[in-house]
Amino acid sequence: MPNSADVQLVRNATVLVDVGSVTFLVDPMFSDEGENPPVPNSPNDRRNPLVPMPGVELSYDAVVVTHRHQDHWDEAAVEALDADVPLFCQPAEADAFAAEGFTDVRAVEESASFEGVTVHRTQGRHGHGALAEEMGPVSGFVFEGDETVYVAGDTVWYDAVQETLDRFAPEVVVLNGGEARFEEGDPITMGVEDITAVRAATDAEIVVVHMEAINHCLLSREELREGVGDVHVPADGERVTF
Repeated sequence: MPNSADVQLVRNATVLVDVGSVTFLVDPMFSDEGENPPVPNSPNDRRNPLVPMPGVELSYDAVVVTHRHQDHWDEAAVEALDADVPLFCQPAEADAFAAEGFTDVRAVEESASFEGVTVHRTQGRHGHGALAEEMGPVSGFVFEGDETVYVAGDTVWYDAVQETLDRFAPEVVVLNGGEARFEEGDPITMGVEDITAVRAATDAEIVVVHMEAINHCLLSREELREGVGDVHVPADGERVTF
């Protein structure tokens, strides 16, 4: 049986989150290395994903998708997942999953229950200003069981993240780092400054993922470790146990 709150990074934002005896697979991206084109209007033309899938046993009870961008949900995941897997998502995207053949799509307006765990949907801001609006709706999720895990999703630091930390007081926080960006505009995921702000706002264990796997994520793990103390920055395939 898993520990009460473990996080295993698979690759990029794909993580396995254990809450008690329940395991959630978050944001499955299963494409082979280099199978997808570069993110448009980004600072380099490397094909995605930049790295292969690690040898991780993908055992889980339910799937959670924060949003349907290709680095969080791809065609390989559609093909690999069972059609009847419980799949939690933001309401705006429920019909798209159903159209792909999934039969147990659970749109989360505010919260839902699953095998003794309460799943809360939280707000995110995928960038700054007008660019954040163009990126479309994104969500985070809080998994509340014997312990509480907050998966923030693709968001920068802003007041809704602070409010989520204050409301749920999670023991574990999973942040999407990488400081993803386009040729113009500010970053659309967290960088050193954002993660430093989260570190100052909570006593939780912080795990930073979404690193070194997509061509427009320019912040390296080494740079993050040098810039922010007291956070976990796992390698692909690594499990962080608390």
